Amino acid sequence: MGENITLEHPIVKKNKRKFKKWTGRDITLFTLACMGIAFLLVFSYIPMAGIFLAFKEDDSRYFNIFDVIEFAPWAGFGNFEEFFNDQKFWSVVSNTLGLNLLMLLINFPAPIIFAILLNEIMHSKYKRFVQTLSIFPHFISWVVFGGIVLALTDMTTGVVNPIIYFFGWGSRDNPINLLTADYFWGLLIVISMLKGVGWGSVIYLAAITSIDSQLYEAAQLDGANRFRCMLHITLPSIAPTITVFLLLNISNLLSNNFEQFYVLQNPANIKKSEVLATYIYQMGMISRKYSYTTAMGLFESCIGVILMLTANYISKKVAGRGLFG
Repeated sequence: MGENITLEHPIVKKNKRKFKKWTGRDITLFTLACMGIAFLLVFSYIPMAGIFLAFKEDDSRYFNIFDVIEFAPWAGFGNFEEFFNDQKFWSVVSNTLGLNLLMLLINFPAPIIFAILLNEIMHSKYKRFVQTLSIFPHFISWVVFGGIVLALTDMTTGVVNPIIYFFGWGSRDNPINLLTADYFWGLLIVISMLKGVGWGSVIYLAAITSIDSQLYEAAQLDGANRFRCMLHITLPSIAPTITVFLLLNISNLLSNNFEQFYVLQNPANIKKSEVLATYIYQMGMISRKYSYTTAMGLFESCIGVILMLTANYISKKVAGRGLFG
């Protein structure tokens, strides 16, 4: 009764929090984490202040974005109404959605199929060679890669037209211009697949290698061939990884790589190659309509979030898994 519990009492000693002395490795990891946080703050969170531009009027008197934010009068939702009533904007949106849906249908499964096929190669040296060869284009910038494509598809000096002639298509007197509106989408899908299929397969290969080999051994003992092992073991095992990347791709249906389109864009294909990324650049950087293009960018981001949350909700209901678990 009435026993005084001092700092030396066993109960207090037991509940004391023990702090481990930091080692050089802990300091290094903490520094790296701080650098990542600083990167996000500088390039992701601080620029969010520019969202105010979407609700300001475009004024030709101001050539500086900061001056527009500070001095330009408020426009409310006027910029949003302007691009909603702009026929060119809806043409650009249809190009963006149409091309991204095709790329989701064709280019999204390509790394999955490639990773499964690559996993089936038994010769390790040949497997590494194929993987290295397929990953290499990812490390070439779109500006350089696009220049290579322009050189290869040139109507007079490129090698693509002679290959087409070899297979009996076209004629030497009338070479095919693959950079016109008629062929642009097909060309872009093919070169996007060539550039990204190797790098995209890396994460799926990592997921495949984490599958317990005993599952394959048990299936082979039951008489399953390699195709059935792939169908009933490999694909279900990497389904969570596929789901995450599918949801992320759905959220980017209104987003495009600016360099990918800008480097291949010309007056002959502008009707099919003008997407939101290049249209925003044209209106913002060339025409200096900062507020108008900020409103379009904000609209694109909001639609992306809505698409991601909707796809995640449907995935949770149908497949029982989503982006957040």
